[in-house]
Amino acid sequence: MTASSASVVVTGLGIAAPTGLGTRDYWAATRSGKNGIGRITRFDPTSYPSKLAGEVPGFVAEEHLPSRLMPQTDRMTRLALVAADWALADAGIDPKDLPSYDMGVVTASSSGGFEFGQMELQRLWSQGSQFVSAYQSFAWFYAVNSGQISIRNGMKGPSGVIVSDEAGGLDAVAHGRRLIRKGTPLIVSGAVDASICPWGWVAQQAAGRMSTGHEPTRAYLPFDAEAAGYVPGEGGAILIMESAESARSRDVRVYGEIAGYGSTFDPRPGSGREPGLRKAIELALADARVDAGDIDVVFADAAGVPELDRTEAEAIGAVFGEGGVPVTAPKTMTGRLYSGAAPLDVATALLSMEEGLIPPTVHITPDAAYGLDLVCAQPRTAQVRTALVLARGYGGFNSALVVRAAG
Repeated sequence: MTASSASVVVTGLGIAAPTGLGTRDYWAATRSGKNGIGRITRFDPTSYPSKLAGEVPGFVAEEHLPSRLMPQTDRMTRLALVAADWALADAGIDPKDLPSYDMGVVTASSSGGFEFGQMELQRLWSQGSQFVSAYQSFAWFYAVNSGQISIRNGMKGPSGVIVSDEAGGLDAVAHGRRLIRKGTPLIVSGAVDASICPWGWVAQQAAGRMSTGHEPTRAYLPFDAEAAGYVPGEGGAILIMESAESARSRDVRVYGEIAGYGSTFDPRPGSGREPGLRKAIELALADARVDAGDIDVVFADAAGVPELDRTEAEAIGAVFGEGGVPVTAPKTMTGRLYSGAAPLDVATALLSMEEGLIPPTVHITPDAAYGLDLVCAQPRTAQVRTALVLARGYGGFNSALVVRAAG
């Protein structure tokens, strides 16, 4: 096997989600269909059309991070740093034991940076300096995702941030695989996003896709006849990735392999050309060298917007046939976590393989017109060896990732 085709595996998971802090709590909540969506508590949402979100409960950054980091960071950064600590510990890695240039960080960001930017704007407006505030906000936006994790852990290998909205989480994992195949022994990847603050909320509201429903269990309903937008959330997952050979030499637990990846960009609206999601799926399957019949479950992007749900259902149906593969969207419990959503789905797929259980898509009554075999209400016992994770970003990004069980 050449370096360019070497198997890349996941050996550590760090999860921070509206349904649980840490892998064990998150999986227990997910397999049981626990709801993590509720009325916003981080600010008063009364004057906004959308008032619900998936907030990470019980997170006290000071219990996990040194006090010196508090003034330099916001909630998104703190969640990411702690998730990275958990993932490294799960993989049995102490960064101090490894050469600094053998470790890299590739994460994704989408809506993050707003809370820090808002703090800076408020601070600097009082000093009459809006320009500096904006500059600092954008600089922070790009530095935080990988830079803070790199600095905290002394990682001097390849570092970067992928920005392709919700598709970015898969793009980051795929780029991490690419870097390992090029010779970097260990990559920290995935994403954590968080922008539940007034400035971030206005920016998200402007896209026109957020649900304005007030009932937590009926506001976000992908593939349901009553779908009317999505509910945002915060959190995500950080993954530790290394070559299969490295994992064997360390004799550590392997969750699974990042087996295939494909990405496309949608054509110009009104062009009459087919959206790019189907092609992304086909590219990922080809990269993984698997057929459609080898996929045991699809983790859907699940936009919750009827026309986008229809596009996704058509792409899945075109590749797998109507009702040809189980489909699930556990993000109905958490809300859409922007760049953090897809890495969390990857982690969930790996946990599904471990237990032989497909988690449910909660709260919805599936619309038969979509032609999907949706796993609803209750989890489904199944042998899960190979899973497909889908993600789409605002503006036309499409990504698909094939994850395969270890062994």
